[in-house]
Amino acid sequence: MKRLWRKTNTRLGFATLLLVCFWLKTILAYFADFNIQLNDPLQVILYLLNPLPTAIIFYSLALYIKRTRLFYTSIIVLDILNTLLLYLNVIYYREFTDFMTVATMLGYNKVNQGLSGSSVALTSFHDIFFWLDLVIIIALLLTGRIKTDKRQLNWRAGFAVTSIGFLAFGFTMAVSEMNRPQLLTKTFDRSYIVKYLGIDSFTVYDAAKTQHNSDIRATAKKSQLTGILKFVHQHYAKPNPKYYGVAKGKNVIVLHLESFQQFLIDKKVDGREVTPFLDKLYHSQSTIAFNNFFHQVGQGKTSDAENMLETSTYGLPQGSLFAQLGSDNTFQGAPSILKQKAGYTSAVFHGNVASFWNRNNTYKNLGYQYFFDASYYDTSGDKSLGFGLKDKLLFRDSIKYLQRLQQPFYVKYLTVTNHFPFSLDSEDRNDGFKAPDTGDKTVNNYFVTAHYLDQSIKEFYQYLHKTGLDKKSIIVLYGDHYGLSNSENPSLAKLLGKNADDWNDFDNAQLQRVPLMFNMPGTKDGFIDHTYGGEIDVLPTLLHLLGINTKGYIQFGTDLFSKEHDTVVAFRNEDWVSDKYTCLSGVVYDNKTGQELHPDKKLQAKINKMQARVKKELSLSDSLNQKNLLRFYHPKGLKPVDPAKYNYADGLEKEIKIENKLKAKSTSLFDEKGKSTVPEYKTDAPEVNHKSTDTNRIKITNPDDNSAGK
Repeated sequence: MKRLWRKTNTRLGFATLLLVCFWLKTILAYFADFNIQLNDPLQVILYLLNPLPTAIIFYSLALYIKRTRLFYTSIIVLDILNTLLLYLNVIYYREFTDFMTVATMLGYNKVNQGLSGSSVALTSFHDIFFWLDLVIIIALLLTGRIKTDKRQLNWRAGFAVTSIGFLAFGFTMAVSEMNRPQLLTKTFDRSYIVKYLGIDSFTVYDAAKTQHNSDIRATAKKSQLTGILKFVHQHYAKPNPKYYGVAKGKNVIVLHLESFQQFLIDKKVDGREVTPFLDKLYHSQSTIAFNNFFHQVGQGKTSDAENMLETSTYGLPQGSLFAQLGSDNTFQGAPSILKQKAGYTSAVFHGNVASFWNRNNTYKNLGYQYFFDASYYDTSGDKSLGFGLKDKLLFRDSIKYLQRLQQPFYVKYLTVTNHFPFSLDSEDRNDGFKAPDTGDKTVNNYFVTAHYLDQSIKEFYQYLHKTGLDKKSIIVLYGDHYGLSNSENPSLAKLLGKNADDWNDFDNAQLQRVPLMFNMPGTKDGFIDHTYGGEIDVLPTLLHLLGINTKGYIQFGTDLFSKEHDTVVAFRNEDWVSDKYTCLSGVVYDNKTGQELHPDKKLQAKINKMQARVKKELSLSDSLNQKNLLRFYHPKGLKPVDPAKYNYADGLEKEIKIENKLKAKSTSLFDEKGKSTVPEYKTDAPEVNHKSTDTNRIKITNPDDNSAGK
């Protein structure tokens, strides 16, 4: 043992010590955090060994350095960077059940605001072992327990180690190809690359792929739109005359229900409804609700949902479209279409910082005229959580801005309180609602924050009714994505009347249903629609309700009310669900029985056709967005958005200036009533009576505000 320890006093020995420690940390992450299926002994062996080849290559770079201090500094820095990459993937995987892409890393500064609270909740006790070795080794080096080796290594020694790394990688790659043909050319699941080649190899592969995509974008041509236009024109579903234009001229209020899944509707805990007001809306004669409506988000989660609802195009296969492409992409989205076709004013109300998901830039390219982000509200003290202002306060404090908008308006409220880790201050649990006892704290708290969101929506509706805005509006309520991840679903099983031991992928897929409701107070023709659809379908459906035909636009969704609506719902990973079948990684399930099917030739041909269409649709949407092809497409009557026209500072001042300019022609609610409607808003939020403080759970910035502050 002493002899081995003395080896650490040599450069090769020290490098080997770091290499072994990193390998052990990776194995810890593999089996404690990453849920990767290993199907045979060979996959287990490859999984155990795959961290070594790339780590050997990576650490061997330091062996070429001759200066003693620089060598030790460099190899420790390399080890820190490699450990950081591993640990960030661990945290990311716990939240998204996926690995970090280069696109995600490059966009991290655009999504990191507010992640601190979530990241803390995602940590585990064993995380200390990802960093403990580094602390100990550096301490031993500084105290002289590990002595520095002043002898310079010949470049041949470094080259030999690098060569061993490449040979090992080549062998691993060859064996992996035999076990999994077309591993790199037919990538549909990032976990496969990690399983066979490791985190480092996946990151390098993804970096090369990202650069390749960048090159493609730079050389895109107008002619590449031809195939896309052919698909969307063939896929177009003409509007149902019964519903076309029924909401023409009405205000549009979109209520984004953060992390809200369909199973919460009509759900009771200990005999008490979790969301009594939303349940009432769901069954209202003024609401058309969909109970087979699915989210279709990828890594962009909330931003993917927004993109689909605003543009009827899909998010990216990796990372967030908002974060990666939103700053310079051309969009033909709802704010721009409604402004140019029907004179709508557009605004977003959100209690988090403007830069989260790069919204401050993307919204301008979408054509949003106003963005009332966290800088417009008092988010100090306990008024906010990690992702922004609490929902009851968001709705209440937005009224001074909402009442000044010129009607008709298209507005979106992004709620945040029902967001992982589903934390809520005790003072906000003011009506005695008790969480279920599932044995999983996250699952339990999810019901509590959903109940709070329900109360928030009820208070907002009471304001709409008092001011008469309800009868002048169509309110769209939708859940953006899952709240509970697949790993937490078994804990939920008992509440849903299922056995956790029998829980499978089919059950996970069915839980991807989220609410969609079109509510028009005062109407009487509401019902619950069983049509299968997804977030990609909302924009064409809404535009047709408003009397705006979508035939001239590039949209991948179809009108949910149309008799020609496509009921195959594509997920971002190329899985799909239809009104009869669910297809997950090539395995087909019967929706009625939940049982796996073994299709005959006729059914298999039908399944293959559906799969091909899903793959084509996602591919065409990716081509459209990644190459920014909409810059070449100009539908009649729709001008390209000029983002330079929009600035999200001083929104209230701009609204009042427009009111003063229009005078008697102003259509704002404020001018209609001749006074402020803020006193009409009633809330039981205890924070209303709390004074502002110097503390804040989020950092408030508005990139468009050049003043000292608000």
